[in-house]
Amino acid sequence: MNQTITSLSEALKESLVAFLRDIIAIPSTGGKEQAVVQRIQEEMTSLGYDKVWVDPLGNLFGQMGSGKRLLAIDGHCDTVDVGNPDNWEVDPFQGLLKDGVVYGRGAADQKGGLASAIYAGHMMKQIGMPDDVSLLVVASVLEEDFEGLCWQVIVEQDNIRPDAVLLTEPTNLGIRIGQRGRLEMKIKVSGISCHGSAPERGENAIYKAGPIIIDIEKLNHRLSSGSVLGKGSVTITDIRSSAPSLCAVADSTILHLDRRLTQGETKESAVDEIRNLASVRAAGADVSIPEYEVTSHTGRKVSVKASYPMWLMPADHSLVETAVSAHKSQFGAKADVGVWTFSTNGVATKGLYDIPTIGFGPGEEQVAHTPRDRVREDDLVQALAFYAAFILEWGQRPNLSD
Repeated sequence: MNQTITSLSEALKESLVAFLRDIIAIPSTGGKEQAVVQRIQEEMTSLGYDKVWVDPLGNLFGQMGSGKRLLAIDGHCDTVDVGNPDNWEVDPFQGLLKDGVVYGRGAADQKGGLASAIYAGHMMKQIGMPDDVSLLVVASVLEEDFEGLCWQVIVEQDNIRPDAVLLTEPTNLGIRIGQRGRLEMKIKVSGISCHGSAPERGENAIYKAGPIIIDIEKLNHRLSSGSVLGKGSVTITDIRSSAPSLCAVADSTILHLDRRLTQGETKESAVDEIRNLASVRAAGADVSIPEYEVTSHTGRKVSVKASYPMWLMPADHSLVETAVSAHKSQFGAKADVGVWTFSTNGVATKGLYDIPTIGFGPGEEQVAHTPRDRVREDDLVQALAFYAAFILEWGQRPNLSD
């Protein structure tokens, strides 16, 4: 069967790469995924998926098989924007293929993995899906800014709860079993405005925030690092102030924090850590977790709090062992098993709902969100082969929830 998978993967290479180039050419930032969802839906239908549909949030599903055990392979179809176009050496929406590499926004993060997963479903129709397995390939939306939100809707509103989830984020063809959590915080410092010609008459909120900025930088160096996930981290990503005019002392300053949570850290402990900084107490600052109202490409509005938990699968979990076994069987080599630096939809599937979750994808994590966004053709084929091998292996191991 391994040779059959290899042969079929190579035979599908040209179509797979052409499809990826098509969807790279369609801009699809968060909340604007409608056109790419439509293109992917057309591809799933033409590839013979048993059922294809879109939920009210705009997530796209393609189902193969009708077994009771449900395996979901997830890839988000939204991307970040291109940033400064001058930093790109290629057109980010051309889907350029050169010397065996596909370039463009979303090539690695993560339309490449999604495209391979979609073609894996097609391959399973040729190979034969295990009798008791249903495969659900998900082109999820809104992940880049609100990771996991799509899966909260899928589980809680669509009432779809898979037995296991495979994420296709870039892993450079390694197996990933976890990630740090992500938490946003806002620190609001209040002051008293006055005329800028006599600043001593007021209380400058920007100056009051100065010691807080220094303390947060120091806190980052003190955070713990005794986990396979790496150390926790905190950084200021935005500073905004307000004043009656540019000729007046600032009466408020808001600092926006990006906090990454490792094992043993929670949103509660992280917020308390900031509130208990001497500079925060001295300034009488308010610390909060922001909440956003998100509008999807279907017009659906959803509220989300900017708190995304860490998650980590045990290395000896049967799902991880299945992935390692499938990799060894298909490629004859031991897989690299590790964790992501960035955040994924696993914050919901595993972090919130404790659904066994792993990751495997083409592309390098370090080129995600950069003007060097790219994926190798051969890696797309390797990912396609792995997904098929994993589905078959998973179908042969009935007890994967331990």
